[in-house]
Amino acid sequence: MQPARWIRRLPWSIVALAAGLMLVGWFGIARSEEFSGTSGRFLERQLFWSALCLAAMLLATVPSYRVLARWSYAALAGSVVLLVAVYWFPSVNGAQRWIRFGPVGLQPSEFAKLAFVLGLSRYLMDRDSYRRLEGLLVPLALVLVPLLLILKEPDLGTSIVFLPVLFVMLFAAGAHLRHLAFLAVFAVALLPVVWSQMSREQKSRITALAEQTHAAEKPTDDGYHLHQAKQLLALGGWGGSFLMGDATADRAIYYVPEPHTDSIAVVVGERFGLVGWGALLALFFLLTWRGLVVAQTTREPFGRLVAIGIAALVATQVLINTGMLVGLLPITGVALPLVSYGGSSLLANSLALGLLLNIGLRPGYEVTNEPFRFAD
Repeated sequence: MQPARWIRRLPWSIVALAAGLMLVGWFGIARSEEFSGTSGRFLERQLFWSALCLAAMLLATVPSYRVLARWSYAALAGSVVLLVAVYWFPSVNGAQRWIRFGPVGLQPSEFAKLAFVLGLSRYLMDRDSYRRLEGLLVPLALVLVPLLLILKEPDLGTSIVFLPVLFVMLFAAGAHLRHLAFLAVFAVALLPVVWSQMSREQKSRITALAEQTHAAEKPTDDGYHLHQAKQLLALGGWGGSFLMGDATADRAIYYVPEPHTDSIAVVVGERFGLVGWGALLALFFLLTWRGLVVAQTTREPFGRLVAIGIAALVATQVLINTGMLVGLLPITGVALPLVSYGGSSLLANSLALGLLLNIGLRPGYEVTNEPFRFAD
């Protein structure tokens, strides 16, 4: 595609929203380093990764996304291989989620989410068997393999991201609601079995949700993370410490586990208050909406399904991350896309948005001297 045409047709609003979310993340990471006294090393790394990922996002628009349709199953299979490979590397904090090459670490589960969207889109684009109940077995198999491998790491948060994305994509592809409802009921019926296989730590995160304490009480057990998160969010008030100053001089009150990763949303809430929290959610809403607009305007089935899958992936991660920090969902390890610290998460989400930009650049077919040729 010619540069002038590329510049004219690129959905720059998606790029702007992604850059805005990264900027919010920088402020949140800087504030979290004030709490933990880490001297800015996390922010420096995130700035480096942000520049690299923005470049990767734009580079992902150069080749036509339709080439990926041929390699979607290979990408999904490759992600499964990497999910198995993590067990040959040392565990970190009791979990085997990383593949390390010297100082650089790769978290395969972050890339497995995008690979799953590609593989499922490839399967759904050229058949209608999923419109029968028995035809849903293949999509279920596609999701269960990476889901179970990630759950075994253990990583409960990332594993549950797959299921909402699966249901949204099946619905968008044309699966019958009664079949999806049957699957939902079947999944609920299996919860006792899942519960029996969960670790004590995973169970405690769920029970802590039902045992939330009063603001004046300070739990020391599994409810501590949730208590501190809600307290930090409340300290921000309407304008946050950025406008109103610190609410108290007691720095211990500002401590929350994983402030620069899983808990970054409440750090942003403390820094910029209710106004900043609302602006953060508005940015994610607009990003999801733009993804759905790209899907609506795309006439090619693979691209439409991928765009819907990426929009659902972003929305699901945001709902789980923010929901767990306000006591609506169990505390799980789900990063806030483009905002949380971490190279793997940032790169995977940037590549997903780059793919969304790619689809927006090529919304349909072109008829030229080569009949029905795919648009470049």
